[in-house]
Amino acid sequence: MTTACPFGTHRVIKPLGSLPQGAERLDNSMEIRSNEILVDVETLNIDSASFTQIRQEAGDDKDRIAQIMQAIVDTRGKHHNPVTGSGGMFIGTVRSIGEDLQGKRDIKPGDRIASLVSLTLTPLVIEKIKTIHLDTAQVDIEGQAILFASGIFAVLPDDLPQKLALAALDVAGAPAQTAKLVKPGDTVLIVGAGGKSGSLCLHEARKRAGVSGQVIAMDYGEAALERIRRLALADAVLDADATKPVQSLQAFQAATGGRLADLTINCVNIPQTEMTSILCTRDGGTVYFFSMATSFTAAALGAEGVGKDVNMLIGNGYTKNHAEITLEVLRENPKLRQLFSEIYV
Repeated sequence: MTTACPFGTHRVIKPLGSLPQGAERLDNSMEIRSNEILVDVETLNIDSASFTQIRQEAGDDKDRIAQIMQAIVDTRGKHHNPVTGSGGMFIGTVRSIGEDLQGKRDIKPGDRIASLVSLTLTPLVIEKIKTIHLDTAQVDIEGQAILFASGIFAVLPDDLPQKLALAALDVAGAPAQTAKLVKPGDTVLIVGAGGKSGSLCLHEARKRAGVSGQVIAMDYGEAALERIRRLALADAVLDADATKPVQSLQAFQAATGGRLADLTINCVNIPQTEMTSILCTRDGGTVYFFSMATSFTAAALGAEGVGKDVNMLIGNGYTKNHAEITLEVLRENPKLRQLFSEIYV
């Protein structure tokens, strides 16, 4: 075995010298270096923005979706959607561990794990696409992946179904960051609250804002609104198209008596929702863009254009203890766990 860079730069084919996430192509040969982990992959959880784009391109045809996914991996050596720039994560079983990592990571061959790093930086081989689950963005495959020395992962818990845990861990950064950002008494707006990350954020926002705070859920379409209502975590549920910022602002202020949000969390999986988040947030407040469909150019220039002095945070998918926090949400909230179980198990 040959020792290599802990960040995986040795796997980059083009452009040389870049980190794996930003690379155009990775070496996805499955012979591991001494500081890599080889995993037999069972299921990919594709990022929501990426899967939505692929579905639209394929017209919901599963064979065409499989062809697009296979072409991405064959071309790039990783599942890095060239349109959305996003990936996802996987679950699988550890096959082997490089000699430099043996005894240094809390893992052994045979352990079932979920990757907590993006597929956009993960060398991946898809040998066969077995099943595509349109409603959950999960894809069962036969294949293998490489984790670098710097890669983070979670050993799958015994008390939660594996696909349920996978779905939650895919967006673990969102509820964990929400737990850090929300303060008692805050007015919190969650845009896209009926989705996977949005519903987890609802739980943490309700918990942290407390009885003196106000949590407003915004989504579009009866199915999403019904999921939100079932959870009974929001003080108001708004049916608003977040791609229409002025109308969305009017709906939000009608629900709050004219107040703006201290914190807005954007979990939407489609483009052009930046300005709804910005307009609904007070000067000096914070907008947390967890959505991978966000255009940060549109957000920055749009805020300038309407004279909004708001703090804007990029949705880092990692924060300390994010896996533990997110899985605990499912344990704490029976309604949320039941909803996730109905969708993902």
